[in-house]
Amino acid sequence: MRRCVIIGGADIGDYASLRSRLKDDDFFVFCDSGLKHMEALGVSPDLAVGDFDSHPRPDFEVETIVLPCEKDDTDTVYAVKEALRLGFEDFLLIGVVGGRLDHTLGNVSILLYLDGLGKKAALLDDFSEMEIVSNTPVTVDARFSYFSLLNISGTARGIVIRNAKYPLSGGEITVEYQYGISNETKDGIPAEVSVAEGRLLLVKVF
Repeated sequence: MRRCVIIGGADIGDYASLRSRLKDDDFFVFCDSGLKHMEALGVSPDLAVGDFDSHPRPDFEVETIVLPCEKDDTDTVYAVKEALRLGFEDFLLIGVVGGRLDHTLGNVSILLYLDGLGKKAALLDDFSEMEIVSNTPVTVDARFSYFSLLNISGTARGIVIRNAKYPLSGGEITVEYQYGISNETKDGIPAEVSVAEGRLLLVKVF
């Protein structure tokens, strides 16, 4: 199954880095003003979605879903749901972090939504790669400068961090006290993160 890449309208500074993470067979969904990134990313949409309140409605042959301006789902959330309807299991979101904090937090929560459905998902911006740690241990490659664990969904218990500068065994992180910020891999060896109960946002910093 192809990966679905969803592109939002947040600013992108390092297009070259993002282009290097794209695959020829990716299915590209552009959300509203995300279309402004089309030329710089060097990819063509397979689907366009949006209410087009922040970008002119596109005039091309690609399927375009025009949404009402007044709705519960943001353009990005609708795009994710449409991709799920099409059967995608693997997601990459770019251009969805930055600018308005409410949109940023809403888009980060999409990772929780997809994890709850058992889908693979990552969010990529100019500085980091984000994913959810839940039922399966996650590896942090040594190429990342730092990594942080943030609780955005309640209390996480039984947290284990191995092969890192600051290891942890049986830890607990609550949303009120986020002490899992700016850890590092050690000796060029990938770190491993797992959680026995709850979920964590893993932010891997380039």
